[in-house]
Amino acid sequence: MLEKIGGLARLLATLLAIVAGFVALPANINVALVLVVLGLIAGLRYKPEEAMSLFLVVLVLPLAGLALATIPEIGDKLNAVFNNIALAAAAVAATVIAMRLYNNSRADLAAWMPAGGGAAATA
Repeated sequence: MLEKIGGLARLLATLLAIVAGFVALPANINVALVLVVLGLIAGLRYKPEEAMSLFLVVLVLPLAGLALATIPEIGDKLNAVFNNIALAAAAVAATVIAMRLYNNSRADLAAWMPAGGGAAATA
């Protein structure tokens, strides 16, 4: 179920990033906040082996957007789309990092616990 919810959040974030780049949305919609929330939810479906490519996307998208901004007429809109997607990807990365810290902390605590999970038996 988590896979479906995370996938839906990623899809909605991508669609919102594209639409918000090309269309002026009403002022009462905080696009950045919605992208961050959707990104945080989408991050729940990422696996640790996907983290490095995700971090690369977060770094490269704004630079690619700047390069595309030089295109007349549509460049600014493409730059906005790339920056919106980068914002959502950064939120995904934040979730991945938080999950990694949680798992590391849990493993560190487990190393200090007895193997049986309870008090040692005496005989």
